[in-house]
Amino acid sequence: MEKIESGKTMKRNIVFFLSILVSLIFIGFQSTVHAAENQSTNEISQVDHSGWIQVKAPAHIPILMYHSISKGNSLRLPEKKFRAQMEWLKDHGYYTLSAKEAYLVLTRDIKPAKKVVWLTFDDGYSDNYEKAYPILKKYGMKATISVIGRSYGKENHMGKRQLSELHSNGFSIASHTIHHLDLDTMSANAQYKEMIDSKKWLDRLFHQNTILLCYPAGRYNSNTIAMAKKAGYLMAITTEPGSASRTEGLYSLHRIRITPGMSLEGFGRIVQQANE
Repeated sequence: MEKIESGKTMKRNIVFFLSILVSLIFIGFQSTVHAAENQSTNEISQVDHSGWIQVKAPAHIPILMYHSISKGNSLRLPEKKFRAQMEWLKDHGYYTLSAKEAYLVLTRDIKPAKKVVWLTFDDGYSDNYEKAYPILKKYGMKATISVIGRSYGKENHMGKRQLSELHSNGFSIASHTIHHLDLDTMSANAQYKEMIDSKKWLDRLFHQNTILLCYPAGRYNSNTIAMAKKAGYLMAITTEPGSASRTEGLYSLHRIRITPGMSLEGFGRIVQQANE
């Protein structure tokens, strides 16, 4: 009888200590997330937003999704079309956002101008530097480049020289993970490693605090969002279509895919509607 009671007591003690351990792990996780968020938001608050205008909440912005500036498939936009689109944006008074500025717009409902657009380029192709950059520089525009760790410096992809020049000229450098795998097929721990390894690498390489994650192929799940927060990102962009606002969640922001078959009139109409 004493042995039975002793066994029950031992089991209760084990359950008690396990519950404490789980609680401590959860508290540690939450502390890590909050510390990363605080560091990032403190840096963003230093962005000069004096003179910005208040807009109706929640603020909506068009996040345009580009890949390669070339020809060949639906992810490649010819240089001539890209130039025409950037000229249209310039002629119609659009301001191009950095990643930090976009965060302020989406979280505080303020804009640096009535008309804004956020240009994003996935994968870090070298033609972003060779073809897109001269056009953007001509019109005084900036963009965000999402870099894949394994492709960095490889054939047809930018290396440190090109990305550093873009970064020093107002371009934002974002994470596209290390290996560009479908995150929604991976365990939470594996997702976290892809994200945190990429963030640490980019933070060190460009002396920055990387706040934006671009999901490979736009695929994610609830674990992805939790791990993105834990890794210290403040936002994540998807391939889901539409204008972006915080209503869909800052870790599941929608974008507008720009395809080679899109007319200039269609481009202008979509951008205008996404600002409303």
